[in-house]
Amino acid sequence: MLAGVQDRAGQRGLIFAKAGRRGTGRRTSDAAVNAPNPPFSTSRSAKLTTRHTRDIHGGAHVNDFPAIEDHGVVGDLHTVALVGLDGTIDFMCAPRFDSPPVFASLLDREKGGIFQLKPALNGARHKQLYLPDTNVLLTRFLSADGVAEISDFMAVGDNPRVRCLVRRVKAVRGDIGFRMRCAPRFGYAPAPHKLTGDDGYALFLPATGDIAARLWSSTELRHGDGEAVAEFTLKHGESATFVLEVGDLEGDSPASQPHYAATAFKNTTNFWRRWIGKSTYTGRWRDEVHRSALVLKLLVSQPHGSLVAAPTFSLPERIGGARNWDYRYTWIRDAAFTLYALIRLGMTEETGAFIGWLEGLSHELKEMGPLQPLYRIDGGEDVEELELDWEGYRGSRPVRVGNGAGTQVQLDIYGALMDSVYLYDKYGQPVSYDFWMRLTALVDWVCDNWRTPDHGIWEVRGGKQEFLNSRVMCWVAVDRAVRLAQRRSFPAPLVRWLEVRDQMYRSVFEEMWSPRKKAFVQHAGSDELDASALLMPLLRVISPTDPRWKSTMKAITEELVEDSLVRRYRIRGGKVDGFSDHEGTFTICSFWYAECLSRGGDLQQARFVFEKVLGYANHLGLFAEQLGQSGEHLGNFPQAFTHLSLISAAYDLDRRLDAAGWRA
Repeated sequence: MLAGVQDRAGQRGLIFAKAGRRGTGRRTSDAAVNAPNPPFSTSRSAKLTTRHTRDIHGGAHVNDFPAIEDHGVVGDLHTVALVGLDGTIDFMCAPRFDSPPVFASLLDREKGGIFQLKPALNGARHKQLYLPDTNVLLTRFLSADGVAEISDFMAVGDNPRVRCLVRRVKAVRGDIGFRMRCAPRFGYAPAPHKLTGDDGYALFLPATGDIAARLWSSTELRHGDGEAVAEFTLKHGESATFVLEVGDLEGDSPASQPHYAATAFKNTTNFWRRWIGKSTYTGRWRDEVHRSALVLKLLVSQPHGSLVAAPTFSLPERIGGARNWDYRYTWIRDAAFTLYALIRLGMTEETGAFIGWLEGLSHELKEMGPLQPLYRIDGGEDVEELELDWEGYRGSRPVRVGNGAGTQVQLDIYGALMDSVYLYDKYGQPVSYDFWMRLTALVDWVCDNWRTPDHGIWEVRGGKQEFLNSRVMCWVAVDRAVRLAQRRSFPAPLVRWLEVRDQMYRSVFEEMWSPRKKAFVQHAGSDELDASALLMPLLRVISPTDPRWKSTMKAITEELVEDSLVRRYRIRGGKVDGFSDHEGTFTICSFWYAECLSRGGDLQQARFVFEKVLGYANHLGLFAEQLGQSGEHLGNFPQAFTHLSLISAAYDLDRRLDAAGWRA
């Protein structure tokens, strides 16, 4: 693979000419670098302020780990990179979402690797924003001594074998010194690598594995101890460019072409703006909804049509706790709900690609059923969970890769899948006969196994139960199959399906209802509440004005809601999920709660709750999985589940406000 790589690199007819590279960045004239800076748009932070600004003296963070929410994310539909407010890329797996990381100092400061780029502006204020309607990120450093700006993006569509991260830094005002340090690591147990190159490029060749990394620079590089470093000064208006390629570097490099960075910038911004331009949403929260849609699109694997739940692994749900999971896989449930959210925005192409991915999966009956809860992005079934001997984010251990939930029984996935297929057939393209026959087999299996205890939507490790949500989603699976068969006149055992569907429905109202709590409870025989019950009116299992539902909402509000934030359940000695340590509020549940209020007709309260939850987004409008005691983001980041629920709540509430005559 790597034969001849070094020779081709040495022959670069690159955008980065050697002239003017001695300590000073080459002045560029392309419109992309010198384009006017867009005005700041209104956004919210975890502290409910209108603009998130943080002083980071010398780039040091508490315990040397930045806050999870102090990041933006860029990507190319193959993988993503997290960019900190200090300009550091401290997490990036490559060349795929589920590949080992190249940079992961967010999880281990020595074994993780890091890509730093920062100006010598002590006490500077740090701000980040996206170029409107794109996933191109700007990081600004503002001080009395000068203003610097870094633009980060991953080039979309250049080379399927190579990920290309482009970083351009500019002295907006004043003459500013900069330092760049690129120190990649390869593998979960980082293998040694060889570093070669000259003053304009660095080639990182690992001793094992089939990928390599190459850094092109418009400034002079120094090599040593396995990393590349540059120290340079930019005069007012000057810029410097760094392009990092990771993957199979055999063949010609797109980055070796003249003006590559400028061309890639133009193509990438155009791609994102064309994509989001397909959205049919024009409602009250357009900026927040479109940012969430752009995040969801970042989590799509273009080559395969699958979607990851989040692009990171082992970011903790509690600092110092044990709930540290790997989310870089395709969950049937999360992907199906994501596609439902995109369909609401008029985007069906992703659902078609995902259905193509589903058709390629094996439906051979296994211990957990015909489908695993999660897969690798290429449909691979091996998601074995392992623990790394890593430091962990702020000491949160164990650091896990892989996910043991892949072998769990999770019945709810079939309802999520059938709901999305039903909507795609209705609003996208008709499903094929062959695919329908495979779906029929899945529904028949659900009809045979709907009373089987499982691990549920929260993938608990404290023992299987007959969970309310699983029972509800089994009903959804059969109900949507019946509707689809009747609308399309597909062959189906409708008499049996209808009989089983009614049995499921009665079991929900008879076995999952607690007369003492006057609410639907977490599982049969329990008196515990679970926020996943909030899906019931959203999936049309029960009317939002039904007396039983109104009573359930009252109970959830009293026990699980703190102001506008919702816990998924109460943890009582680890009886529910196998872990005794406490956790934060689940933001997806908070958006479900707002939508339930909306569907129940309490529009003023729904809007109040929804907009308060929006206020906990980070400075870019991004969400992790949970919020901690002080509003800090916890868990893997950014989280698809959270953003899809934001879209769903915004869509429903906006529509109902319009129908009620609200003008703003």
